Amino acid sequence: MNDSLRPRLLAPSGACDCHMHIYDRRFRAEPSWPIALPDAPVSAYRTVQRQLGVERAIIVQPNGYAFDNACTEDALRQMGASTRGIATVRPDVTDAEIERLARAGFRGARCHMLKGGYLSWHDVDEIAARVRAFGWHVQVQLDGRELPRHEHRLARLPTDVVVDHNGKFLEPVPTSDPAFRSLLRLFSRDNFWVKLSAPYETSKTGAPRYEDVSALARALVAAQPDRCVWASNWPHPGTSPTPSNATMLDLLLDWAPDEALRRKILVDNPARLYGFADT
Repeated sequence: MNDSLRPRLLAPSGACDCHMHIYDRRFRAEPSWPIALPDAPVSAYRTVQRQLGVERAIIVQPNGYAFDNACTEDALRQMGASTRGIATVRPDVTDAEIERLARAGFRGARCHMLKGGYLSWHDVDEIAARVRAFGWHVQVQLDGRELPRHEHRLARLPTDVVVDHNGKFLEPVPTSDPAFRSLLRLFSRDNFWVKLSAPYETSKTGAPRYEDVSALARALVAAQPDRCVWASNWPHPGTSPTPSNATMLDLLLDWAPDEALRRKILVDNPARLYGFADT
């Protein structure tokens, strides 16, 4: 798809892309990582920002770098105060390391619970306990169909919890499905957030509307508009053909058809979650 396309949606001032990755060839992949990493440096993402009109970004540690957050930290230095980072840390991470990462701009710990991740569910408990004192949240990516199994564990976490990609139901479910109802119960708690993002990763109906995943996104916005955030998931790792960034932003015209709602999702909610309101 043509990445030079401009979105129809005019992003408001302070809009934030809440989930993107930086891959830089100066940094080596985790030795056990099975595939080549894309080339997606800060300079390339700057072009995406200009295309979409988003001023802020959340750089999420890629799985391909495992627990070595150096590439993401370097990107935070390059991009400055308009960005925050999400690190991947071990459950025995020290206070000194969390403090160091916080000074660098990190605000959360990524817990990728799908194939290719490095953590167990017990680790999630320990990591949440470790980062709580630093005001970090835990970002969780799992197969949403597993939510009923993990609902009580997630509900007990002592931090804010951010759930990736509309819950990432690997087989999209109807809004009446018990697994989606589990997500809505969690989402009704004051410390739960959801990223409206990456419908192409799970949709069976496909582009351009991704209607099966879009139905879930609309339900999430209707349920808790004050705790939804939007993300591009650039550079769309592992996806071919690569989706249009403009199309990803324009989906908000369907998911959140009111301009005031979109401002919450793009500006106000990320400012609260990631601490931009304090800068």
